[in-house]
Amino acid sequence: MRGAAAGEKGGLSGPPLLAPSTALLREFYSEIGDVLPIIGVGGVASADDAFDKLAAGASLVQLYTGLVYQGPGLVGAILRGLAKRLAAEGVADVQDVVGAGAR
Repeated sequence: MRGAAAGEKGGLSGPPLLAPSTALLREFYSEIGDVLPIIGVGGVASADDAFDKLAAGASLVQLYTGLVYQGPGLVGAILRGLAKRLAAEGVADVQDVVGAGAR
Protein backbone atom coordinates (compact mmCIF):
# COMPACT_ATOMS: atom_id res chain seq x y z
CA MET A 1 0.00 0.00 0.00
CA ARG A 2 1.25 3.44 -0.90
CA GLY A 3 0.32 6.85 0.34
CA ALA A 4 -0.02 8.57 3.69
CA ALA A 5 -1.22 5.41 5.47
CA ALA A 6 1.66 3.24 4.19
CA GLY A 7 3.79 3.84 7.28
CA GLU A 8 1.04 3.11 9.80
CA LYS A 9 1.54 0.24 12.20
CA GLY A 10 -1.03 -2.51 12.24
CA GLY A 11 -3.65 -3.34 9.68
CA LEU A 12 -5.33 -0.94 7.37
CA SER A 13 -9.10 -0.84 6.96
CA GLY A 14 -11.94 1.41 5.95
CA PRO A 15 -11.88 4.26 3.42
CA PRO A 16 -8.19 3.99 2.40
CA LEU A 17 -8.91 0.51 1.01
CA LEU A 18 -12.01 1.34 -1.01
CA ALA A 19 -10.46 2.41 -4.33
CA PRO A 20 -7.49 0.02 -4.43
CA SER A 21 -9.53 -3.01 -3.38
CA THR A 22 -12.24 -2.21 -5.94
CA ALA A 23 -9.62 -1.85 -8.70
CA LEU A 24 -8.10 -5.21 -7.77
CA LEU A 25 -11.55 -6.78 -7.65
CA ARG A 26 -12.32 -5.47 -11.15
CA GLU A 27 -9.02 -6.84 -12.46
CA PHE A 28 -9.63 -10.23 -10.83
CA TYR A 29 -13.17 -10.44 -12.22
CA SER A 30 -11.89 -9.54 -15.69
CA GLU A 31 -9.59 -12.55 -15.51
CA ILE A 32 -11.92 -15.19 -14.06
CA GLY A 33 -15.44 -13.92 -14.76
CA ASP A 34 -18.24 -15.46 -12.76
CA VAL A 35 -16.80 -18.97 -12.30
CA LEU A 36 -16.32 -18.31 -8.58
CA PRO A 37 -18.19 -16.07 -6.16
CA ILE A 38 -16.09 -13.04 -5.28
CA ILE A 39 -16.56 -11.14 -2.03
CA GLY A 40 -16.05 -7.39 -2.35
CA VAL A 41 -14.23 -6.07 0.71
CA GLY A 42 -12.50 -2.89 1.78
CA GLY A 43 -14.05 0.39 2.80
CA VAL A 44 -17.72 -0.30 2.09
CA ALA A 45 -19.75 2.28 4.02
CA SER A 46 -22.61 3.22 1.67
CA ALA A 47 -24.93 1.94 -1.03
CA ASP A 48 -22.73 3.57 -3.67
CA ASP A 49 -19.68 1.75 -2.29
CA ALA A 50 -21.57 -1.56 -2.39
CA PHE A 51 -22.82 -0.84 -5.91
CA ASP A 52 -19.27 -0.13 -7.08
CA LYS A 53 -18.06 -3.46 -5.61
CA LEU A 54 -20.89 -5.31 -7.36
CA ALA A 55 -20.21 -3.56 -10.67
CA ALA A 56 -16.52 -4.46 -10.32
CA GLY A 57 -17.46 -8.14 -10.07
CA ALA A 58 -18.38 -8.92 -6.48
CA SER A 59 -21.29 -11.31 -6.02
CA LEU A 60 -21.23 -10.61 -2.27
CA VAL A 61 -20.17 -7.56 -0.26
CA GLN A 62 -18.58 -7.63 3.19
CA LEU A 63 -19.16 -4.89 5.73
CA TYR A 64 -16.79 -4.43 8.62
CA THR A 65 -15.41 -0.99 9.41
CA GLY A 66 -18.62 0.66 8.24
CA LEU A 67 -20.56 -1.44 10.74
CA VAL A 68 -18.19 -0.46 13.53
CA TYR A 69 -18.71 3.25 12.90
CA GLN A 70 -22.31 3.33 11.65
CA GLY A 71 -23.85 0.37 13.45
CA PRO A 72 -26.22 -2.32 12.21
CA GLY A 73 -28.56 0.25 10.64
CA LEU A 74 -25.98 0.47 7.85
CA VAL A 75 -27.25 -2.80 6.38
CA GLY A 76 -30.78 -1.47 5.87
CA ALA A 77 -29.45 1.84 4.58
CA ILE A 78 -27.34 0.05 1.99
CA LEU A 79 -30.24 -2.17 0.91
CA ARG A 80 -32.56 0.82 0.52
CA GLY A 81 -29.89 2.79 -1.30
CA LEU A 82 -29.16 -0.09 -3.65
CA ALA A 83 -32.86 -0.49 -4.43
CA LYS A 84 -33.09 3.24 -5.29
CA ARG A 85 -29.97 3.12 -7.43
CA LEU A 86 -31.14 0.03 -9.30
CA ALA A 87 -34.52 1.66 -9.97
CA ALA A 88 -32.87 4.91 -11.10
CA GLU A 89 -30.65 3.00 -13.53
CA GLY A 90 -33.48 0.81 -14.78
CA VAL A 91 -31.92 -2.40 -13.51
CA ALA A 92 -34.44 -5.06 -12.46
CA ASP A 93 -32.11 -7.45 -10.62
CA VAL A 94 -28.93 -6.79 -8.66
CA GLN A 95 -27.34 -9.79 -10.41
CA ASP A 96 -27.45 -7.76 -13.61
CA VAL A 97 -24.98 -5.31 -12.03
CA VAL A 98 -22.37 -7.92 -11.04
CA GLY A 99 -19.32 -7.40 -13.21
CA ALA A 100 -20.98 -4.78 -15.42
CA GLY A 101 -18.12 -2.35 -14.77
CA ALA A 102 -15.46 -4.96 -15.51
CA ARG A 103 -16.63 -6.11 -18.94
